[in-house]
Amino acid sequence: MSALITPQSTIALIIIGAMLVLFISEKLPMATTSLLGCMAFAVFGIIPFSEAFSGFGNDIVFLIAGMVVVGNTLFETGVTQLLGRKIISIVGTNERTFIIAIILVSVTLSIFLSNTATTAMMLPIVASSVAASGGKLTKKNTYMTVGIACVTGGGLSLVSSTPQLIAQAALNEGGHEIMSFFEIGYTGLPIVILALVFFTTIGYKLQKRVFSFPEIAQNAPEPQTAQAEIPPPTKKVIIKMCVSVAILIFCIVGFLTELWSLGLVAMVGAAACVVTGCISQKKVFEKMDWTTVIIMGCSFGIGNGLNKSGAGNLVAQGMIQLLGERISPWLLCAALALVTILLTNFMSSTATASLMVPIAALVAVEMGYDVKSVVMTIAIAANIGYATPIATPPMTMTLSGGYRFMDYVKIGGLFNLLAYILVIVLFPLVLKV
Repeated sequence: MSALITPQSTIALIIIGAMLVLFISEKLPMATTSLLGCMAFAVFGIIPFSEAFSGFGNDIVFLIAGMVVVGNTLFETGVTQLLGRKIISIVGTNERTFIIAIILVSVTLSIFLSNTATTAMMLPIVASSVAASGGKLTKKNTYMTVGIACVTGGGLSLVSSTPQLIAQAALNEGGHEIMSFFEIGYTGLPIVILALVFFTTIGYKLQKRVFSFPEIAQNAPEPQTAQAEIPPPTKKVIIKMCVSVAILIFCIVGFLTELWSLGLVAMVGAAACVVTGCISQKKVFEKMDWTTVIIMGCSFGIGNGLNKSGAGNLVAQGMIQLLGERISPWLLCAALALVTILLTNFMSSTATASLMVPIAALVAVEMGYDVKSVVMTIAIAANIGYATPIATPPMTMTLSGGYRFMDYVKIGGLFNLLAYILVIVLFPLVLKV
């Protein structure tokens, strides 16, 4: 179980440290920092150049890009504006009430869809609601909330997010007891309740204080445009609205039935938007959230670098060894959860789970603890990364709300800490520790 310090692992940790400094200082755009990090891993020979940027061919990147196109198409045809006004007519323009509504809707959808797909569908609807509110709702107070709600919803069922699928596969292959469909939700549901309380009390007040910079409109009309008199839609517009809704329904059905991979479903939907004339190719490129796509694509290369260099393994095992060989099951799970959360905030949750699950299973077997409980700890913790915009795809996608890196640290970081404390308190109730 010893972790060896090698030249490659040292270089990898230096690269990550430099990236962290650049992210926090904002001396360079976040997308540029991510690209430089991937290039550094390749330049120093930790991973091949092709592997450093292989993340841009990842299914999740295509899912995000495709659903951004579908979301922008719903804007172009007027569908999201219609939905936004409908939501406001139901819940009103009180921002705290609206936040409760979007958390509940996002979490509910995330139970059965991937949390990434849910985020891609929710953000355009929320943006339209903001535009239709006459300034009473703001993107900065709602976008990050949507991302956190979707990440939290990803911890409610076996199919909501990738980490639990990785954990389930490891348990099954090792001949251990596997998880039931909603078992991971025993800790996920309390976090949902925590999110509802947090973002309508201290979290809401903190957001109002932190977000002092001007509102940035991205992929959405300016709020004041919603106040103008909206003429009745023409027959041609109505047809395009119906077509764009049909494309969205196709995507949802594709996600649920797993007809194809999530990325392929999203890209087919995006192509259909252009082919049917619901959005022009020029608009697709103009409205594409390139920052999110680049950061997400680079995150996989960064994760590969940490994994191949042994730096991720070094951090994980080093922190566990600090606790000694006679560590209690609860303290072991608490330590594993802490390491997983720290790694998840700088690697993708998928990469973190892939790295940590085998380590957790090995530790559990060697110490004679319940393997299922220890492995479940990784899946639970990988679904509560909120402190950086590169923690999970849903958090990355909320960058279109105009946030800075430190906004995630201040808002998401505090919620991350509270969620961590909550789950380790719940471990004795839901795990065999």
